[in-house]
Amino acid sequence: MCGIAGKVVHGLGAVVEPELIHRMTAALVHRGPDAHGVWTEGGVGLGSRRLAVIDLSDRAAQPMANEDGAIHLVFNGEIYNFRELRTELEGRGHRFRSDSDTETIVHLYEEEGAECVRRLDGMFAFALWDARTQALLLARDRLGEKPLFYWHDGRSLVFGSEPKALMQDHAIPAEPDEEAIDHYLTYGYVPAPWSAFKEVRKLAPAHYLVARAGQVEVTRYWSLSYNPKREESEAALTEELDYLLGRAVERRLVADVPIGAMLSGGLDSSAVVALMRRATSGGIKTFSIGFDQPEYDERRYARSVATVFGTEHQELIVRPDAAALLPRLVYHYNEPFADSSALPTWCLSEMARTGVTVALSGDGGDESFLGYERYGASRLAGRLDRIPRPLRELAVRGAGCLVSGSARSSTTRLRRFASGLATDPVRRYGRWISVTLDEHKADLYTEDFARRRACDGSEFGDSSLGLLERRWAESDAVSAVERLAHTDIAMYLPDDLLVKTDIASMAHSLEVRSPFLDHHVVEFAARLPVAMKLRGRTGKYLLKRAMASRLPQTVLHRRKAGFGVPIDAWFRGRLGETARDVLLGKQATERGYFETTTVRRFLDDHATGKAQHHARLWSLLVLELWHQTFIDRRGEMLTALPL
Repeated sequence: MCGIAGKVVHGLGAVVEPELIHRMTAALVHRGPDAHGVWTEGGVGLGSRRLAVIDLSDRAAQPMANEDGAIHLVFNGEIYNFRELRTELEGRGHRFRSDSDTETIVHLYEEEGAECVRRLDGMFAFALWDARTQALLLARDRLGEKPLFYWHDGRSLVFGSEPKALMQDHAIPAEPDEEAIDHYLTYGYVPAPWSAFKEVRKLAPAHYLVARAGQVEVTRYWSLSYNPKREESEAALTEELDYLLGRAVERRLVADVPIGAMLSGGLDSSAVVALMRRATSGGIKTFSIGFDQPEYDERRYARSVATVFGTEHQELIVRPDAAALLPRLVYHYNEPFADSSALPTWCLSEMARTGVTVALSGDGGDESFLGYERYGASRLAGRLDRIPRPLRELAVRGAGCLVSGSARSSTTRLRRFASGLATDPVRRYGRWISVTLDEHKADLYTEDFARRRACDGSEFGDSSLGLLERRWAESDAVSAVERLAHTDIAMYLPDDLLVKTDIASMAHSLEVRSPFLDHHVVEFAARLPVAMKLRGRTGKYLLKRAMASRLPQTVLHRRKAGFGVPIDAWFRGRLGETARDVLLGKQATERGYFETTTVRRFLDDHATGKAQHHARLWSLLVLELWHQTFIDRRGEMLTALPL
């Protein structure tokens, strides 16, 4: 696992200074504290910060070259089928000088060129310079576990694992991308291919980029298909799922450093721990996070799983004063990122790193096996579409009159469910998952900012929800619920959940591996009949069948909770005072994005309990701190919340 960065400049006499690559990789030291490597030649520079996990020797150092030095590679991630590939490549005459998975990519590229990415089973982002063709290859894994950003101006291409590495090149402007900010305010994250920085882009998951002679070509190499549906018996499918997940876990246990697991007590992470125990008789360390508020605290479930499988278990309680970590989170996340569960994920990663270097997680199970409650709600809402639209609109107005409850109250859930009943399935889904709806933006945006956004337009439609419609249209799924799952796999999973885990873990030099993101498991799940995933109100039906003999019944059949954070209560305390000082302060108001009266109303209504604006307030607070860190100070971390 590493942080990678580099620059390629085209043209006669082009030179990339080693000092620039050193600065870029120094900004990524947290991603790889064990080793540092830089290679430059003419207009090409590659750099790496290494977290040693497989083959801890210097033989695995990066940048890594082939025998004649025509190819140089920097690589971030893990290739889980590297041993099989190595055997095949050795059979073709290739000779290896290390035991690392990195070297497998070098030799596989020699055989198959850019199409080698189709053979890789793992999580990865890499950059490969081929001196023979004078081309740079950038590639990213299928599901988007590992990040890769780039900037291209026609002559130069600069890339890195995080934008803060790119910002070391002062040719790149530290300016906000206002279209990206608009999307961020809708979703709470910046969706690919945008980044929060003007002219900086993300390489999307399942894509590779070839840069040659100043031209850039991006190719998609993998797509998820939901057809044809599997027709085997339930018993046969259960057995196959058990095999695929077991193999995915076993492959992710290969390391030359200590390995543990992040254990929430939910089905997915518990299943991972159960399969870890099946694969090894050795000690397993597990780590959990809890809260003082009972409705958010899942530690009792995690403890029960830890007891069943005899793990060495550690816990940590996250309290409101943890919000003081916000400046560090903003710095490490590089872009405005409003998923408040980044805070406990950060604390969990910090705790886990004290005992292990690699941790397995349950990320990805909900999207593949239809575990989110919103999937069942979507199917129910689809049935209600038979009711005449005027009656559904009446239900929407009636739900709007309900008194606001806590973030997880039944009243709040009902209000959110009813809010989308009068629209089509994908727009309804957009309303459910949005942080800031279009009607809120109309009050929130200043006239000037709204006018700029209207003039800029978007290739995807009139609003950010057009992104969901595009993903919906791309899917070959027949059922509406699977199309919604596809939009989550294309957007929410790589741009929110996996960013959250990658950044929080790598900030502490911890590698996280997710067996549910094995693309064989994901492809298997996609082709299951819907009833094998969502049966009645029961999500993850087949997964529960596969785990029925392994996990406690309380874990198998408990209600989906999610990794929530009680920021609704926190914003009625000291965090609310902090947000008021920051969001109504001079720096924020002079940016000209938001109407001060609307921001004040959000703060007042939430403080009095008149409305639930905690997610929106968190997104605005994070956005302002991001501006202060990366736009005003070009990546210099704030030492404290500005009060």
